[in-house]
Formats: sequence, C-alpha cells, structure tokens
Amino acid sequence: MTLNEGKYLNSFDKTIKKSSINEKISKDLYKDLFIEALEGIVFWSGNGKIVKANEAACRIFESSKEELVSKNLKEFVYSKRSKFMKIVNQLFERGSIRDELDFLMPNGQIKSLEFTAKLNSVDGYHMTIFRNVTDRHQMEKELRESELKFRKVFEEALEGMILWNEKYEVVDINQVGMSMLHLSGKSLIGQSIIKLIEDYNVNKEELYHHFENVRNNGYANGVLLINLKSDRKIHIEFSAKHNVFSKLSLISFKDITDKLEMEEQLKKSETLSVVGELAAGIAHEIRNPMTALKGFIQLLEDGIQEDHSMYFNIISSELERIDSIINEFLILSKPQAVKFIRKDITEIMKETVDFLKAQAVLHNVQIQTFFEKELPFIFCEPNQMKKVFINLIKNAIEVMPKGGTVTVRMESALNHTIHISIKDQGAGISKDQIKKLGQPFFTTKEKGTGLGLMVTYKIIEEHKGSIVAESEMGVGSIFHIYLPVYKEK
Repeated sequence: MTLNEGKYLNSFDKTIKKSSINEKISKDLYKDLFIEALEGIVFWSGNGKIVKANEAACRIFESSKEELVSKNLKEFVYSKRSKFMKIVNQLFERGSIRDELDFLMPNGQIKSLEFTAKLNSVDGYHMTIFRNVTDRHQMEKELRESELKFRKVFEEALEGMILWNEKYEVVDINQVGMSMLHLSGKSLIGQSIIKLIEDYNVNKEELYHHFENVRNNGYANGVLLINLKSDRKIHIEFSAKHNVFSKLSLISFKDITDKLEMEEQLKKSETLSVVGELAAGIAHEIRNPMTALKGFIQLLEDGIQEDHSMYFNIISSELERIDSIINEFLILSKPQAVKFIRKDITEIMKETVDFLKAQAVLHNVQIQTFFEKELPFIFCEPNQMKKVFINLIKNAIEVMPKGGTVTVRMESALNHTIHISIKDQGAGISKDQIKKLGQPFFTTKEKGTGLGLMVTYKIIEEHKGSIVAESEMGVGSIFHIYLPVYKEK
C-alpha cells in the first residue's frame, strides 16, 4: 500500500465515523424534539391514517398511543364542511399550511386546535403539529363579552362617564356625559382630560389634588363647581378610579345642582317653620302691651301742657316700627288668606314706583323704568306683589346714601315667564353674603331685621316664581325676579 493510499483510507474512515456521529446526533435530536415536545406531533399517511404520535398529541386528543395510531385524523375533525375542505385543498396545493379547526375528542369535548401541517416531512409521511388554543379562545370570548357588557353599561348609564389612558388622554365619553357638559360629537377624544375639565373654570388646585389622589391612592371622589359655556354654574359629584379596565381609568359624574338647591330650600323651610312658631308665640303677647302703650302715649300727649311733641313723635314712630316687624312675623308664621287674580304686572309696578318717588327724591335717587309694551298678564295677589316691589326698591334706595339711580326693567323671558330686574348703584354684596339673602335676621343694613327680604322670597315662591341676586363690590346689585305668565285654562 502506498503512502497516498494510506492517507486516503484514513480520510475515508474519518468521514465514515463523522457521518455516523452526525446520524446519531440527528436521531437523538429528533428523539428529543418528537418525544419531549410540549406540542402534539402526529405523522400520518396520504389517506390521513395516523402512523405515529408523541405524548403531547395523546394528551391533546385524550387518547392512548394505541388508540390514536388506529384512527384517521379526519375522524377527529368536528365539522367537515367548507373550511375543512378548503384547508385540505390548500395543503395539497402548497405543501404546507397553518390554520385552526375545532376537533371532537373521544370523550365528547370540543377543542380548538391551532396546527401546522407539512407534506412529505419524514420518510414520506406527512406531519402535523398541534397546539391547544381552547383556553385562549375562551379567554378571548370572555374578554369580548366583558367588553360588550362594559360598553352597554357605559353607553346606557344614567351618569356621565369618561375613560382616559395612562397619558391622561380621553379615550371615550358616553352620551350622558356629553349632554351634561354641553359637548357635541367626540372631537375631544385624544385630548387631555385635565385640560378638558380646566376649560370649565374649576378650581385648579382642587382639580390637581383629585387627580393626584387617583394616581397615588387609586381613587378619588368629591364635588366640583363647573361653569358651562352657557354661563350656568352646576355642581358635579364625581367618582374616579384608576386602571379599571385594560389600563384605562374611569370617572363617573352626575349633576347634583337641583339636589343641593332642594337641600338649601329644605333648610330655609325648616328655618321658616321655626321662625313661624316663634312669631306665632310672641306676636300676640307683644301686641297687647303695644296697644296699651299707644293709648297711654296719646293720653299723656293730650294731658301734658309743655311742648314735648318731638319725644312723642319718636315714641310713636318706634312703636309703629315694632308693629310693622310684628306684621312681617305674622306673614311668615302662617299661610295668608290671599286671592290670586289675573293682573297686569306693569300696572302694579307703576303704582309702586309712584308711591316711592317721594322717598327716592329725599335720598337724591332717581328711578328709571324700562317696560316692554303689552306684557302678558300674570296670576297673582296684587298687594303681596306690590309688597315685594316696595321691599326691593326701598332697599335699593337705602343702599345709596349719597344718591344714585335705581333701574327697573320688565320684559318677556324664556319658558313663558316675565323677567323683572331691580338694579342699584350701591356698594355691592359679597358672594358669601348673597348666599345668605332671604335667611331670617340676615341683613346688610345697619338697622335692618332681614325679615323684609325673607318675606319677599316667600311671596315669590308662593307665586311659583324665582328670585336671583347678583352683585359686584363697588358697582352695585341686581335682583332678578322671574314670574310665570298667566295661562288660560
């Protein structure tokens, strides 16, 4: 044997050994992949008969190896309709395919299996790898159902709702929320929810505090006073929660303005009731000695020869003032026997202005009137309505000790009402004081009792109307009265 031949044989031996090693590695790798795989692997012949399956496939198809290799893959297909036939055709056209089908297990269970099939994969057999996606489909189904339920609740809720993401961007708002905030369409989607609320002139410090609570504590609730674009102010009660659904946070809110106003009215009614009981208890007790005092004062005035008329006049004036306060107490203490009639409100106001002109002149005050022509009639008790106008115009005159102008306007308004406004040029009333107007014994005048304005509010309420005060410090105040128009039955 030559040296070259020896080298060749050695090289050949090494190649053979290397090939044997590679074959062994390939077999071991195949064994590991096939037997130990977590996914089901099935080899089948051209007619669909299963020839080999791993342990994972047996678990998926709820069968032993002996049971599985005795069956045809088509036996497990739940529905052999158009989708199955389409998959088979595409497999034999392309040589491989990936899809999903429902398979019926021997125990009657239906499983959704995702699979990858390849023709002539090993030794002329076809191979399919199965993965059970039933749980995933069930989770997806439950998630879809949960989303549908949430969407239904979201859209049909009686409260306003806004969803926002981690970037504080508005993701959605329901119809109730848009109506409550006077928004049209969903153009605000993607906008900052903080900026959206800020645009309603809320207290920014309070707003930031609430959002900080949501971020740190996971929730926040409270009440915000917001200013609508119509200049109407409403109280919004809200509840905000962090990450309630798919990393989205939710704020639900409702308008409680009417509720707060009713509570305020209830407080006033309770106060009126207390004042009424007090008035009823003391009015007669005071009136009896008052009558006696008036009589004896007159006797003294006639019997004393010296001129003390100034003192008698002061005493008589103060007694009349006490008598007037008692009358106002009695108005509050019990329902008045009043008769409502159809009346021209303009006529009542003109009579009131004529009556107060002399007092206005004494205070260097002018009364300007602007009456809309042919205002509709109202249903009222004329004397009580005149008392309302006297109280408000007298107050307007008295808050201008250095003189000025009282402006009285009457005009038609929305919702079949008449709008009456009485404006002065006084020092104005603070916001805190405006809230207390109409309460017993609250007054901005040095010698006032507050009962006159309280009676005024009560009369307007009995006439199914409303009264609103607005004021600016250093500029003056305006009292707005809204009365319903008389309707023929």
